[in-house]
Amino acid sequence: MGNQNLFKWKHYQPEIILLTVRWYLRYNLSFRDLVEIIEERGLSIAHTTIMRWVHQYGPELDKRIRRHLKQSNDSWRVDETYIKVIGQWMYLYRAVDSKGNTIDFYLSKNRNTKSAKRFFKKALAFSHVSNPRVITVNKNPVYPVAIEELRKEKKMPEGIQLMQVKYLNNIVEQDHRFIKRRVLPMLGFKSFDTATSILSGVEAMHMIKKEQIDLRDQSAQN
Repeated sequence: MGNQNLFKWKHYQPEIILLTVRWYLRYNLSFRDLVEIIEERGLSIAHTTIMRWVHQYGPELDKRIRRHLKQSNDSWRVDETYIKVIGQWMYLYRAVDSKGNTIDFYLSKNRNTKSAKRFFKKALAFSHVSNPRVITVNKNPVYPVAIEELRKEKKMPEGIQLMQVKYLNNIVEQDHRFIKRRVLPMLGFKSFDTATSILSGVEAMHMIKKEQIDLRDQSAQN
């Protein structure tokens, strides 16, 4: 995130901004917790300022790391978990490969075939994602329908094996825990857009924690 245009007109150094954003997305800290931590380092920053930084740079962090992610394998584990937005439960679709590496995620207001199709199309659009050979899902009946419709539309590779085996999905269910553990202290989101931007940053930090960044790719560019 070395592009200085991203930080134009900001009153603080990019290093300070990125540090507070990363801390918020990675650890169970509130905006006011971060205000106190930064004050100990001799800086005074309003919690609303940090909040705006998180909303702006969380999605940017996700966008920037995508080009450096290691290739996923072709065995997908797909599941959805619940996120409270504006007092209502919404659905965070998530997929990991058989090694637990994040493939993609998608927040939706609905749990239906249309949402599942959007999630799969979004995931398949990224260069680090291998075309699936096997997709393991839960008992949600929309997944087989969504995959079959995408096949007919030629937006899903042929010959995919679809499995609905609960114990095989333990990997993605376990992976939900980090996201839920970070999101629960936030006490729900005030808007769908806010939820989308913050979750993208949380997921990005989770991918970094899981060492999905290809450091060789970055060193070659340097």
